[in-house]
Amino acid sequence: MKKILSFVIVAAMLLTGAVLFASCGETDGTYTVGICQLMPHPALDAATQGFMDALKAELGEENVTFLNENAGNEATVCTTIITNLVNKKVDLIMANATPALTAAVNGTDVIPVLGTSITEYATALGLDPDTFTGLVGGNVSGTSDLAPLETQAQMILDLFPEAETVAMLYCMGEANSGYQVKVVTEYLEKNGITVIKKAFTDTNDVSVVAASAAAEADVIYIPTDNTAAGCATTIGGVIGDTPVFAGEEGICSGCGVATLTISYYDLGVTTGKMAAKILTGKADISEMKVQYADNFTKKYNAERCEELGIDIQALKDAGYVAIGE
Repeated sequence: MKKILSFVIVAAMLLTGAVLFASCGETDGTYTVGICQLMPHPALDAATQGFMDALKAELGEENVTFLNENAGNEATVCTTIITNLVNKKVDLIMANATPALTAAVNGTDVIPVLGTSITEYATALGLDPDTFTGLVGGNVSGTSDLAPLETQAQMILDLFPEAETVAMLYCMGEANSGYQVKVVTEYLEKNGITVIKKAFTDTNDVSVVAASAAAEADVIYIPTDNTAAGCATTIGGVIGDTPVFAGEEGICSGCGVATLTISYYDLGVTTGKMAAKILTGKADISEMKVQYADNFTKKYNAERCEELGIDIQALKDAGYVAIGE
């Protein structure tokens, strides 16, 4: 009887220790947060910085440890990073960009996962965009960098009223890019514009496809596309005098004329505040809807506009702000 009782006591002690270990972040007020960022890029870097700054402000800098990893634009490396973070039993994972989010969702259904710089969650996670309400459920939520697509399409019409053909330049492997292209294409075609789709496979053929787009279209549209973002300067070197309307500021800085953009730093801050609520038990991630940016800014690339002879004063009068100002 004493042996049985001793076994029960030991088992109870082990179970208690396991529970305390699993919830240590909640009991002592310190947290370990893993970050998986797809690639170095100004927009993604800003989102990560905003996330870290917000969490430190909410929890206290001394109370949060970051394991910040960058995948160098390799989806397979995202999977490795997530596996390591799960094995280290971090309290929360922030996944910056769609491949990082996909890896995190596939890697754990227990650790809270917050995405950021994700354009469209339904498309990224294989859900039905027509019925998606903004609630992913389970252990996943986050923030979206989606700027209103029909507004972007109308800006193309306003900026280039003489344009008859618009080329959609994007990476065929990025589902979010395909979603944006679909919406913008539908709007432009309803307004009498001929749309041609120019999808490249990866960095190896982006120059050839971009040059083809420039040769066949009056204007090029590039959505928020991670591969295009990493090749923006390359694209700019092969498109000649064909203007580009970009889905975000980083791409516009490299090869674009204008964009409708958000503050990725502010998006990261929003994500960080969500994380703080989850970690401190003030919110249940399964009940948190995806949050979107509140403010959007029309911006122009002054150097590129000058090269193409675009009236900068007219842009300013229309409410555009120069990138960098």
